[in-house]
Amino acid sequence: QVQLVESGGGLVQSGGSLRLSCTASGSIFSAYFMTWYRQTPGKQRELVATIQIGGDANYADSVKGRFTISRDNAKNTGYLQMNSLKPEDTAVYYCNVKHGLFTQYEYWGQGTQVTVSS
Repeated sequence: QVQLVESGGGLVQSGGSLRLSCTASGSIFSAYFMTWYRQTPGKQRELVATIQIGGDANYADSVKGRFTISRDNAKNTGYLQMNSLKPEDTAVYYCNVKHGLFTQYEYWGQGTQVTVSS
């Protein structure tokens, strides 16, 4: 069982930056892929960025060049650095981890609200 605690959300003006954190406990964080998703009311959850166990990252086209996903396995923590924020980035952001071998082991954070004002 893995528990995920997210932090770092808040209100920021357009063009500003935020860094989200996702800290895991209860298992070996380095064995898991990590993905950030976001969701707005009435819409499906959208994949934002994924980081593999080895550190390779992939991004949604809408955030490429503005967001950076990273991980610090020694701290059991993953991050999403968000720069040049836009009002359309406003959403609840969720972190997700999935075991690299046993993909049935998948866990979600509680979500953190990011609001970008114009």
